[in-house]
Amino acid sequence: MPLLIGIALVLALLIKTFLVQAFSIPSDSMQNTLQRGDRVLVDKLTPWFGSEPERGEVVVFHDPGGWLESTATPEPNVVQKFLSFIGLMPSAEEKDLIKRVIAVGGDTVECKKNGPVEVNGKALDEKSYIFPGDTPCNDEPFGPLKVPDGRIWVMGDHRQNSLDSRYHQELPGHGTVSTDEVVGRAIVVAWPVNRWAALSVPATFDQQGINAAGIAMAAAPGALGLAGAAPLVLWRRRRLTGGRTAG
Repeated sequence: MPLLIGIALVLALLIKTFLVQAFSIPSDSMQNTLQRGDRVLVDKLTPWFGSEPERGEVVVFHDPGGWLESTATPEPNVVQKFLSFIGLMPSAEEKDLIKRVIAVGGDTVECKKNGPVEVNGKALDEKSYIFPGDTPCNDEPFGPLKVPDGRIWVMGDHRQNSLDSRYHQELPGHGTVSTDEVVGRAIVVAWPVNRWAALSVPATFDQQGINAAGIAMAAAPGALGLAGAAPLVLWRRRRLTGGRTAG
């Protein structure tokens, strides 16, 4: 029995470290997508294979620095600490946040008063996830600004109750979050049972043309690579042809 318990604990620790981890929602900033007290499961596996956060995903990330300065961290008891360590209970000590990714590295994002959020010039239709009665950004308009490579711009679904990227532009990173700080993508609401739901990417982030800037940037290195490789290929072809002729 002790051996089986030990194996179970090791497996739980490995799952928490490399596969999925439970997180508890501490605030109302992601309503109505997430409610205070919900438990979400976060995919920690795909980042190990180089996956980067994508627009529309709900992600958990460590405090980039200064976002949660005024937030008190509860002191868990010994049992809570142990269960949290092996992944059977959400951590109460870590200062983590959960928001929706609106823009990724290379994107230009902005939102004017009374206007929609725009990413690379494309207006987002946020009715499916933004809190009823909220405006996209009337409480804190921003931009246009370009998100640096390796960083993301995040916002809460309850816009008028979310201290997100908009409110931290005076800090290093100018409101953006490094992808290195991202723990993983929240994939499902696991608790309570009556709120079970998958956290999918809203259709507005798949609209045509929103990836134009990213595709252009991704294509540029490829084009440069082809341009640089062409002389080498021609030189090798001449050398091989010359060798066969001389032989």
